[in-house]
Amino acid sequence: MTAPVHEPHTTADELPDPDEFLWQTWKAMDPPEGLRAEIIGGSIEVWPHGRVDHGVISSQLYQELTLYLVEQSSPYVVNACMYVVHDRKVWIPDAFVAPADVDGFVSEDDIGIEARCVALVAEVVALGHDGAQRDRDRKRQAYARAGIPVYVLIDPHDAHGTVTILSSPSPAEAVYAAETRVPYGTEVTIPEGPAKGLVIGEEITGPPRKR
Repeated sequence: MTAPVHEPHTTADELPDPDEFLWQTWKAMDPPEGLRAEIIGGSIEVWPHGRVDHGVISSQLYQELTLYLVEQSSPYVVNACMYVVHDRKVWIPDAFVAPADVDGFVSEDDIGIEARCVALVAEVVALGHDGAQRDRDRKRQAYARAGIPVYVLIDPHDAHGTVTILSSPSPAEAVYAAETRVPYGTEVTIPEGPAKGLVIGEEITGPPRKR
């Protein structure tokens, strides 16, 4: 004879907070080498690192940002391969600018840097529909919601290549109020923050892509 099993009654107040559940699930993950995992919006997203062209542009952007900040004797530096954390969301941008002295800005458990100190974040769009939607839409909303002042989006897969500079975030609406989008081959300047005045052109992106 088997006794009936009664599931415990769970009230709405006892249900786990979705953001906390995702956060704890993400912290328990151990992605294989070569994969990255982020919490974007209400999902954990996992994908491989970018291809060679993605890495070349990311590296060139990193170098140009670093040189510019050094020339300006800025107290800010460029970071990569480090988490940016905001409100139980976590990202690994291709590059971001934050204070060299991060004392007071380290997230819980030393996981990463709090988004409130990040002055600029940059992404190079990866090949594929999902990668494009992630950087063009989901991360755009996430970074605006976190109040990151400048988002640099380099997109080799938009027509012959484009660079978009987004600024003036509105966290409540998760949008950037100001946007400048130019094709590869046209220079565009970062409008504010520690990297204000840095020109993004073919030295970083390379020439317009052939299609």
